[in-house]
Amino acid sequence: MSIEKIFKAYDVRATTPEPLNEDAAWRVGHAAAQFLKRSRQTTEAKVGREDTIVVGGDMRPHTPKLKAALIEGIRSVGTHVIDVGMIDTSFIYFAINHLDCVGGIQVTASHNPINYNGFKISGPKAVPIGSASGLDDIKRIAVQTRVGKTGLQGKLEEMDLWAEYRKHVLQFLDLPNPIKIAVDASNGMAGVMVPKVFDDVPNLEITKILFDVTGEFTHEPNPLVEENLKWVQDEVHKGGYALGGCFDGDADRCMFIDENGKTVGCDILTALLAPDFLKDNEGGTIVYDLRSSHIVPDTIKAHGGVPKRDRVGHAFIKKTMKENDGIFAGELSGHFYFKDNFYADSGAIVFAALLSHLSKSGKPLSELVKPLQKYAQSGEINYQVEDKDAKIRELAEAYKKAEIDYLDGITIDNGDWWFNVRKSNTEPLLRLNLEASNATDVEKYVKELQDKHLGKPAEGH
Repeated sequence: MSIEKIFKAYDVRATTPEPLNEDAAWRVGHAAAQFLKRSRQTTEAKVGREDTIVVGGDMRPHTPKLKAALIEGIRSVGTHVIDVGMIDTSFIYFAINHLDCVGGIQVTASHNPINYNGFKISGPKAVPIGSASGLDDIKRIAVQTRVGKTGLQGKLEEMDLWAEYRKHVLQFLDLPNPIKIAVDASNGMAGVMVPKVFDDVPNLEITKILFDVTGEFTHEPNPLVEENLKWVQDEVHKGGYALGGCFDGDADRCMFIDENGKTVGCDILTALLAPDFLKDNEGGTIVYDLRSSHIVPDTIKAHGGVPKRDRVGHAFIKKTMKENDGIFAGELSGHFYFKDNFYADSGAIVFAALLSHLSKSGKPLSELVKPLQKYAQSGEINYQVEDKDAKIRELAEAYKKAEIDYLDGITIDNGDWWFNVRKSNTEPLLRLNLEASNATDVEKYVKELQDKHLGKPAEGH
């Protein structure tokens, strides 16, 4: 059976045991090691361990077997492996840089259901490897490879880096005043990471929800879906909490709610934290995804920073941060990136940064975000469209008097309201994000777009 279908735009992900099984895992490991070996022959930027890949995995019940097969595939190229154990995804980015390895692979399916698994592959310095930056090459090698003895076997070493990781993350934590919070780990990797990194921190009290790693999920481990926040909201409604947080399955994203249980949008969070990063980096660049509220660039400019609008997706954000020496970046999806974290994203670090901001301010989170909630937003709405390019051309013609750009899909700015329409990578869907000065206008303009151009929203999205 062909394993082509397990390769996605940014990672490898599928249901297990079919089509993702130990045979496929071995081939992915073998192919990734081959690719990293070949690609290093043409590069000048050297790393300390050119022949070593670091590997970690999440808490899914099938992760140990898939990880073992992946490791054997890597070793079959003669490449060495450092196994750092059961970790959150942000940990792998730290480990690649801390150990100065040629790359790393995390075995995880992030927020997908428990019967999924996959591999997030990174190159030197934890640069993400997606379809345009090597994943297509890895797929080609994997498809042509058969599992078997190669006569080569790299070394395997196990290493516990939790103490070093904790020290790294806690550089971002400064709590002058006591703070009490509730955290939902979604039965995922935050159940391991939060105790190892944040337990025994002075002035921090954490009420832990769904921290048991049981091999199943009590609720879908996707905190972007509002109904999955119910557990942490119920706890926060009891009172006495500064905020609540809910991590996704591999703990590289966290959604936050204020002391009243109300969700704080990730673009609002980018705007809230931007001044903290600009304090020590005057005139610094902060990157944000183009679906974000205009309050983000407004706030960055107001605090002397340079806002840099970017395409959606970690491969683009990380690249733009590096090219512009960006100090901080935020995506609407809940990924936050830090220059002092090797330009990589981290759920643990944004958690630390927000707690620090709250502890220092002495104000409730709802009060801090209120001035940033200046505009009204539609949220992301999906529409089923077969000919996506034709529909984008139609929108450009209909709003040709507006300011238009094509950085990611089409963004049409009419002055007092604007919208972005992007294509789904994998489905016949267009995704709309619209912002106006008030909720009535948002409703009016969404209706206008639906009546004239987009039709009814897609069911189940």
